[in-house]
Amino acid sequence: MALINQLIDIMARLRDRDGGCPWDLEQDFGSIAPYTIEEAYEVADAIARNDMPDLKDELGDLLFQVVFHAQLAREAGAFEFEDVVRAINEKMIRRHPHVFGDVDVKDAEAVLVNWNATKAEERKARGDHDPSALAGISRGMPEWIRATKLQSRAARTGFDWPDYKPVLAKLREEVDELEAEFDQRAQGVETAELQQRLEEELGDVLFVVANLARHANVDVGKALRGANAKFEQRFRGMETDASRTGQQLQEMRLEELTTLWNAQKNKPISR
Repeated sequence: MALINQLIDIMARLRDRDGGCPWDLEQDFGSIAPYTIEEAYEVADAIARNDMPDLKDELGDLLFQVVFHAQLAREAGAFEFEDVVRAINEKMIRRHPHVFGDVDVKDAEAVLVNWNATKAEERKARGDHDPSALAGISRGMPEWIRATKLQSRAARTGFDWPDYKPVLAKLREEVDELEAEFDQRAQGVETAELQQRLEEELGDVLFVVANLARHANVDVGKALRGANAKFEQRFRGMETDASRTGQQLQEMRLEELTTLWNAQKNKPISR
């Protein structure tokens, strides 16, 4: 506790109107929230790279975000850091009656059933009487995560495809509808209505892709991070290969760029 108290004191000093940090003093919940999200992603990145020293640092950065928000709440008279800790302690004990109580469970699936039932009871106790199976899904999370959660909740009611094949068929259907809108644009149609339809159809494609990832038991965010890393490695390799011949990518024809790209595709991906 001594170390965490030191961190809390550091945060209070940074926010001290008399000699604190000018940047920290300018911040509020809204301005800090993007940094909190960024730090969470950096934790996930360190885990994906299996970089334990970096993970240690990134977890510290994420912890600092919690302390920062708690300090802002303290200044507003809303709650203290200790209240945050107390709340999560109580929640974990309440949601694990099979560990801290006398409830018996057979497997991890039963744990999730109890967990979700407890969450529903907590919402009701707060005065949230939304009876929908989709109740309680936060609108503040990244939309690809929210899409997967919406689909998972709906699946609990039986509203789900039996396997991946009809999901793939639906994806092809949505891609065809998106292509039809692009064809309209190619014919010279440029209207706000067309742009709105393109956005809607692209959203449908992305939603089905998230559903396909769920059926494949693949974390769509992890899959996209892998695709991003693969693209970055190959593109940087293209830049390196071009520089060896004294060229820059922006000076080359598309055919030459494609040749460089295909050469990179034959190289192993660093993990």
